[in-house]
Amino acid sequence: MSVVLEKQTGGRFSLGDAQGTLWNGSAFLGGAPGSGAAVAPLLPGRFAWRVSPLALVGSVDAELANPQALSQPVRITGSWSAWTISPAAITLPAERLAALGAPLNTLQPSGRMTLSWQQLQIARQGQQAAMTGAMQLLLDDIASRLSPIRPLGAYKVTLDWRGQQAQMQLTSTRGPLLLSGSGKLDRGRMQFSGRAEAEAGQEQRLANLLNLLGQRRSEGGKDYISLEFK
Repeated sequence: MSVVLEKQTGGRFSLGDAQGTLWNGSAFLGGAPGSGAAVAPLLPGRFAWRVSPLALVGSVDAELANPQALSQPVRITGSWSAWTISPAAITLPAERLAALGAPLNTLQPSGRMTLSWQQLQIARQGQQAAMTGAMQLLLDDIASRLSPIRPLGAYKVTLDWRGQQAQMQLTSTRGPLLLSGSGKLDRGRMQFSGRAEAEAGQEQRLANLLNLLGQRRSEGGKDYISLEFK
């Protein structure tokens, strides 16, 4: 199972302390280790799986549970070429955002993240997988090691998956650091265009942090930071 997960995720994830069998077992989810390194847990709790033996004749019926990370067990049904994934939500540590690269690896964010989804449809297309469905990522009490202001705010990211692409929208639900923008994910690569700005009256307190995020611009007499990822 661990070897399969590493292959399907391009070496990003692996299973640690796997117990049981392919049909009934459990493990924690971790980053794929380097040579000789141990797998370190990325999420709280252990993921327990149950797979129906009908998979041997091409009918997939599986369940994945983790009370510490998942809002409810996730059921996966279908065939070996197309699956339906039931709605659920998973809690993620905001610290993992640093793995996305600059500027997040510099900001070293912390806080709470919850990724939720409606029913998802996934189909294999050769060596790739195409997905249809909607996801929502809520980021709450987000902070950065580079700023003494805690928290910086709360944010919402919506993802509309169509095939191997997802349209992405970012909005702020609370400041003092306001973020907004839109973009897309295309085969694991992100393109994004947006802006960062301080809530009214917070400009001086956030000036240093904003200068680290991108190019300063002005519109309607108000300064903001242009956020561009390509």
